[in-house]
Amino acid sequence: MTNKQLTIIAKITAIDEYRDLVKRELLKLINITRTEKVVLITIYTKITRMKMFFYKNWESRDLWQQYMSSLHLANDMKVTDGTVKEFTLNGITVDG
Repeated sequence: MTNKQLTIIAKITAIDEYRDLVKRELLKLINITRTEKVVLITIYTKITRMKMFFYKNWESRDLWQQYMSSLHLANDMKVTDGTVKEFTLNGITVDG
């Protein structure tokens, strides 16, 4: 397992007519993620009319990858399929 902390910064832009659906589903994910011990902290979450930003620290890249293959995330992706205009994901690790 990689022991370096991983920071994930995500930007999601919903297609206008689906923004309420995408927002609702992302809020569900935020609540689920906050209960999981693999996330050290969610520092920043901002949901505006069309864009959603997330900044989360994970204990390691391996734990984040496990989360990315979780059932609740797969369900969310199925529900929101075709509703997102843009999705950008950046990961940062810090040596130290």
